[in-house]
Amino acid sequence: MITFEDVKNNEEINAYIRAADKVMDAIGYTEHSFAHVTRAAEQAADILDTLGYSERTRELARIAGYMHDIGNAVNRHEHALTGAVMAFRILDNMGMSAEEIAKVVSAIGNHDEGTGAPVNEIAAALILADKGDVRRSRVRPRAVHTGDIHDRVNYAVESSSLVIGPRRDAVTLCLTIDTSICAVMDYFEIFLTRMLLCRRAAEFLGLKFKLLINDITLL
Repeated sequence: MITFEDVKNNEEINAYIRAADKVMDAIGYTEHSFAHVTRAAEQAADILDTLGYSERTRELARIAGYMHDIGNAVNRHEHALTGAVMAFRILDNMGMSAEEIAKVVSAIGNHDEGTGAPVNEIAAALILADKGDVRRSRVRPRAVHTGDIHDRVNYAVESSSLVIGPRRDAVTLCLTIDTSICAVMDYFEIFLTRMLLCRRAAEFLGLKFKLLINDITLL
C-alpha cells in the first residue's frame, strides 16, 4: 500500500515539484513549491479528519495534495489535467491500486477553478485546502513592489486559516488583510471564481462555505 511518506520520498515527484515552481517563478506566479503542496496536503487531510473520514481516505488526500501542482512543470494552462495524467503514470509505476489512483487523479484533475469540480471527497477537501493557502510568504521577493494585483492581494494577507465549526456544518476561510496594501474588493476581483468553487466543495462535504475578512463575514 502506497503511503504519503512513499510519495514525499519519491525523487521523481520531488523533481517535478521543483520544476513546476521554476515554471511558476518564470511566468511571475506565486510560490508553488514544497511549502504550498505540503500545506495543501496536510490541510486536506485535516478537513477530512474533522469530518470523520477514514485514515486511508485522509492518506489519499495527502498524496493528492502533495502532487496536485506537478502539471505546472509542463505549462500553467490546464495544469490540473496534465498533472493528473502525470500522477497516474507515477502512482501506477509505484504499485498503487487502480481504484485508489482513480480517486487521487480525479482530485488532482479537478482542483483548478477553470475546469474543476468537487467530484469526490478528496477533490472537495483539496479544493478548499489549495484555495485557502493565501499568504504573504507565497509572493516572490522581487514581485513585492511590482504592482501586480495578484501579488498585491497575496502580500496583503497577514494571516489565513480554514476553520470548521464545532457543529461541523460550516467551513470558514478567515483572512486578515492589510487594507493599506489591498482593498477587500481587490480580493474579490481576483478570487471570486475560486471562492465559488470553494462553496461547491464545501457543499459536497455537507458544509456551508463562509468567508471572513478582517472579522467581517462576506460570504
